[in-house]
Amino acid sequence: MAVRNPIFAMLSDRGRVRRNNEDACAASPSAGIFVVCDGMGGAAGGEVASHLAAETFLAHMARREPVARVPVRISAAVQAANRAIYSQAQRTPNLSGMGTTLVGLLYPGAQNGANGSTGEPSENSGIWLVHVGDSRCYLWREGHLRQLTRDHSLVEEQVLAGQITPQQAEESPMRNILTRAVGSHAVIEPEIQCCRPQEGDLYLLATDGLTRELSEEEIAAFLPQNGKMATQAALYGACGDLIRAANAKGGADNITVLMVVVGR
Repeated sequence: MAVRNPIFAMLSDRGRVRRNNEDACAASPSAGIFVVCDGMGGAAGGEVASHLAAETFLAHMARREPVARVPVRISAAVQAANRAIYSQAQRTPNLSGMGTTLVGLLYPGAQNGANGSTGEPSENSGIWLVHVGDSRCYLWREGHLRQLTRDHSLVEEQVLAGQITPQQAEESPMRNILTRAVGSHAVIEPEIQCCRPQEGDLYLLATDGLTRELSEEEIAAFLPQNGKMATQAALYGACGDLIRAANAKGGADNITVLMVVVGR
């Protein structure tokens, strides 16, 4: 699979209930870096945390560090974002307790011009994902939508332990409790994984303002049927359609959607 710059689109919306938008998203398509964050800790704190995390992560990942391994670079970028938020919260009383989720995608091939692999993904040919919290990444491939990340939340831990069902988790009053968040502690443990891309794969990064309003089937209905033929205009249209659908279902939270198509 020849590597070309991925095409992408991203949109963020306040929703129908919240007064402020505490989500943030950022991208550097030429460097193959994309990130979505969902802030918490009050209106002021949430906005500061999400934007600081997105900007810091993007800046660190955009640095040219050929010696460092990709997962080491990713972890260092998340730790830098974590330190920036944690330090500012310690210095500023009205920002105390702020934090944010983070879900990021790195496509090193866009930077390096490497070719894709038909075997196991190498560091420079794979798609790298990192997440902290409950913002998610999905893969849309050949008409099938698959969640690639696992929520760092109390109810997800309860589901994995067999204590509650996924349906009960969706309805639980404790579903907002996260087990990991960027900026909440001095050190954070991000979850990092590598995937092998195929031509026309579409990756969807989203905050829970989307995923709590729409089921996977509802999300899939708005995605381009053929990623190989998708245009940037089509991706922006799909992002807008998803946000409108989430708002039509209530729009209880901020909604951020970022789509990336690789290998076209």
